[in-house]
Amino acid sequence: QVQLVESGGGLVQAGGSLRLSCAASGRTFRNYVMGWFRQAPGKERAFVSAVTTSGLTMYYADSIKGRFTISRDNAKNTVYLQMNSLKPEDTAVYYCAAKVGNFGDYDNPGKYDYWGQGTQVTVSS
Repeated sequence: QVQLVESGGGLVQAGGSLRLSCAASGRTFRNYVMGWFRQAPGKERAFVSAVTTSGLTMYYADSIKGRFTISRDNAKNTVYLQMNSLKPEDTAVYYCAAKVGNFGDYDNPGKYDYWGQGTQVTVSS
């Protein structure tokens, strides 16, 4: 069992930056693929980014590529999402998630086993 707790959300102006953190409980964090997803009002939960267990390979949704950076610190059981050049369309609840097993289907929320409670990110124009 893994518990995930996100933090770092808030209100920011367009062009600004935020850094989300997701702290995981348990001693097996390094065995999980970690992902970030977001859900805007009235929309389905969408893939944002994912990182392999080692932290060496990352994938990004096209909509945020070049602006967001995912990273993880296995010694701290934490995954991060650095968000720069934020746009109003980035407004959503952001969730971190943990996936047991291989990196396949990293962009499919249905393949993740554990979820955090979400943190709100609001970008004003």
